[in-house]
Amino acid sequence: VGIYRTYAYVPDDEEFTYDAWCKALRSGNTFHSAGPILHFTVDGKPIGSELKLSGNGGTVEVVATAESTLPIHSLEIVQQGGVVASTEDGQGTRRLEIRTTLKVEGNTWIAARCAGPNYTSVPHFDGWRRGIMAHTSPIYIACGGEYHLFDMENAQYMLSLVDGGLSYIRQRSPRLEPGTVTHHHGEGDHQAFLERPFLEAQQAIHKRMHDFGIPH
Repeated sequence: VGIYRTYAYVPDDEEFTYDAWCKALRSGNTFHSAGPILHFTVDGKPIGSELKLSGNGGTVEVVATAESTLPIHSLEIVQQGGVVASTEDGQGTRRLEIRTTLKVEGNTWIAARCAGPNYTSVPHFDGWRRGIMAHTSPIYIACGGEYHLFDMENAQYMLSLVDGGLSYIRQRSPRLEPGTVTHHHGEGDHQAFLERPFLEAQQAIHKRMHDFGIPH
């Protein structure tokens, strides 16, 4: 809630409900935005998809557009953390587009993002002065088998974020006395309900570390 929001694509043949939005969120066809709307495909596949190539990789067609009621200056394609294609309008514009071909030589991910000049955010004229930007979730590309990619530094950072969320729930979050409020989930232990996804994330990250033979 607020300026930064997560948009998830709900198919036209599905009713727009909270459960449908959660399902769409899990599918990965999402982007995070402070205003701009992003559209992004790789070989025609939408955000969140997994694209399979031969063992030697190949080339993929990338299309990204950004539209915004507030001026944006830069649209970039990011592959595994590095900018591989970009376009800019120094004066600011309401629409930017990239159509390009990228070479892929191994398992990787590709995403699109937009913001101010050189991807430095131009602030909203509001009390928070938050930046005007948007960033998609990735499209995953697997070469010669199932998709797999692991980065120890990122895994450790994700664990620190999870730990921070748990610490907030357990130590800092405002709470009402048990039995004085009814929650929509219908469970008796509201704190356990809030902690569960964080604990599940911890387990998933530790499993990935174990699968890649990394002690933790």
